Amino acid sequence: YATCEMKPSSKIHADKPQVTGQVLFRQCYSSGRLEAVFHLDGFPLENNQSGRAIHIHELGDLSNGCDSTGGHYNPFSVNHPRHPGDFGNFFPKEGKIRKYKTNLSATMFGPYSIMGRSVVIHEQEDDMGKGNNKASLENGNAGKRLACCVIGVCNKNLWEEKLPEVTDKKKR
Repeated sequence: YATCEMKPSSKIHADKPQVTGQVLFRQCYSSGRLEAVFHLDGFPLENNQSGRAIHIHELGDLSNGCDSTGGHYNPFSVNHPRHPGDFGNFFPKEGKIRKYKTNLSATMFGPYSIMGRSVVIHEQEDDMGKGNNKASLENGNAGKRLACCVIGVCNKNLWEEKLPEVTDKKKR
């Protein structure tokens, strides 16, 4: 189990969303698939906004806000969006993202572990590598970094608390 406690970028201006919350990870064994819970708040309240790109970046360094997290975590030198931490676009509803994703290609184990790296929420939608320029194949032209966090080990209680909130649609 791992958690990433999301904080707004220190470089962000007051007119930008102040995103907080958590991204949680679970991987039951080294050859198993990674699962993630995205439990995020602080987006604008209107529901027709564009998607927000969320990616794993190579460094867990927040010394210069989200700008010091490096580029996308890309251990296999492939084009975006085939990096192990390219999670795609998320569409906030009522200022929140509540999403559960399974079968992710990133791992918490071995030489390609995401542990100690960062998760970054971008200001814009990910063009999924279809932008016909160099940046599109590196980062999906996703724009400025709104918020970020460092991935660290946690116990299963946090996962068990948040998972029902993102999988049980009847409660909302």
